[in-house]
Amino acid sequence: MQHKCKVTVLRKELFKDLQQKYLADPNSGVCPFYKEGQEFIFERYAGRDDFWTEGNGTQCSEAWDCISRYIYTALQGGSIMRNWTSNEKIMIACCNDGTRPVIFKIERIDYKAIYITNFSEHKEDISNKLKSLKDVIGVEFKENFNELIVDREIDDSVIVDTLVGYNIEKID
Repeated sequence: MQHKCKVTVLRKELFKDLQQKYLADPNSGVCPFYKEGQEFIFERYAGRDDFWTEGNGTQCSEAWDCISRYIYTALQGGSIMRNWTSNEKIMIACCNDGTRPVIFKIERIDYKAIYITNFSEHKEDISNKLKSLKDVIGVEFKENFNELIVDREIDDSVIVDTLVGYNIEKID
């Protein structure tokens, strides 16, 4: 089982009274870095490692300081916040800025990488077969492999049995 982490900007807050009282620029306004609804996907697979590059410059350093521990945990397949949130794969967190905090949803995405020889001409059939499996949330096609996004662990033999007739090189 592999893991990604999806970070969504839920909300940007503004505490004008605190900005007026404490900031050098009392009219700083809301955070200019993020936009509500923005999504970022962090991956550590197939030669890609977004964590160690802080999302390749997509993150404010103040926010990164606060959310990186949850992203790292998600990328390792761990429980982001067991017994705190209603779903241990999800955490709600915010950045350090006390006058204009940004609220984030951090979500672990579990998936299997399936390497199938010559899959490109059979994408629709493969996708339909995999989506018919219980606990499959989605199927994404990458350059050299397919990603099977799952709600919980699926045994590799179930995937192999579902894709009878296709040459599966490996499943990660």
